[in-house]
Amino acid sequence: MILREEKYELDGKEILLRSANENADDANMLIDYLKTVTGETRFLMCESDEVKYTTEGELSFIKEHNESENGLLILAFVDGEYAGNCSFEGKTSSRRAKHRAGIGIALFQKYTGFGLGRLLLEILLRKIKEQGYEQAELTVVEGNDRAYHLYESLGFKECGRVPNANKYDDGTYSDDILMVLSLRDEGRNENWHENH
Repeated sequence: MILREEKYELDGKEILLRSANENADDANMLIDYLKTVTGETRFLMCESDEVKYTTEGELSFIKEHNESENGLLILAFVDGEYAGNCSFEGKTSSRRAKHRAGIGIALFQKYTGFGLGRLLLEILLRKIKEQGYEQAELTVVEGNDRAYHLYESLGFKECGRVPNANKYDDGTYSDDILMVLSLRDEGRNENWHENH
């Protein structure tokens, strides 16, 4: 799926959202971003020295997302500077899972705290719902309280944990917290825990 350019104003800043272009500039920008954001926080998928993507690999990743019927990658620019991205992937391994979409989001630290993450997630959730998905899912690392509270404010509910899912170089651990948002009807979200 492709998101054509959309412009917003947020906290006095000009926000531009779009899909990634299938060119080396965007591919290399995404690789550099991953190397930086994974080094800025312990709440992402890996350590910065583990990011080994190539331009060719990243071009293939962009092409795959742009041509996908069940996935979308949205890049965010703040006043012309790349700020981060968010994406969703439909879980299409079987008919039983086709109603579920997994979400990922990461921003440079300097672009957090003024509502960009919320804007991206609201747009992403709208797109997910438009595609007919009934459930959005994500994982947040224990200790990432700002993200946890943002997801909670959007209606996500904690539904489980993977203890010690992350082991850091200093020998400490953190859990993965699994969160889910029902997109079927708003009433169901309120009663999710009571029903399960």
